[in-house]
Amino acid sequence: MILRYAAFTTDPATGNPAGVVLDAEGLTDEEMQRIATDVGYSETAFAVPVADRRFAVRYFSPLAEVPFCGHATIATAVALAERDGPAPVRFDTKAGEIPVHTELRNEIVATLTSVPTRSRPATDDELTRTLTALNWSTDDVNPAWPVHVAFAGNDHLMLAAATRARLATLDYDFEALRSLMLDAGWTTLQLFWPETDHEVHARDPFPVGGVVEDPATGAAAAAFGGYLRAIGRVTEPRELTIVQGEDMGRRSELTVTVHPADPRVRVTGTATRIPA
Repeated sequence: MILRYAAFTTDPATGNPAGVVLDAEGLTDEEMQRIATDVGYSETAFAVPVADRRFAVRYFSPLAEVPFCGHATIATAVALAERDGPAPVRFDTKAGEIPVHTELRNEIVATLTSVPTRSRPATDDELTRTLTALNWSTDDVNPAWPVHVAFAGNDHLMLAAATRARLATLDYDFEALRSLMLDAGWTTLQLFWPETDHEVHARDPFPVGGVVEDPATGAAAAAFGGYLRAIGRVTEPRELTIVQGEDMGRRSELTVTVHPADPRVRVTGTATRIPA
């Protein structure tokens, strides 16, 4: 049975849609890829129980399998909590083990803990090719934020826009950016504009998955937390909200929690069923 959820929202018309298959035993790689392609969302998660409250989970975009997907993890955890009751679960993914805690507040809220994050400065060539593909100039980049490639299960480029208007007018060369991301091994670009110390606006092109833009990207949010830690902006436990998807009419809110002594990052959000 294929379930459909909108992640990082309580409104099924917003957030990031994810397919969820809780009974994926016996499905072949080809069958999972076909299902994900037919569903058409940026990712569909396939869960197989391996022990009590432990699941092997795989994620497929319409074009290919990805090692880890944050919004589909949140959606899967909420689906399991609705079926079995809120409780801690563990997902064995190709990126590593992902603990997820669910609890009932006004709605079911899920918090994933990423694999250990890491972050490195982008090379000059990576930045040049990125700006060319985005149709950005160097003046469109905020120099206060170093451009990095950050990892939290997948690699994501972290690039700060100089203004909110620059972020809002995203119009990129799909094939050029896809080619660069395939060469570099990136899953998305996390293009962001920090409104305050506690709220960041983001957009995430995802051409390698066959999707122009992701409305909410939990994996990139976790990588962003690791990036903040790597560049010295986390000197004490810190929580912030990433607002994503608003420029495409699917506003999402992702809560990111980072600790200076822990390379793992926590990402919290809700998910709601999309009516058939």
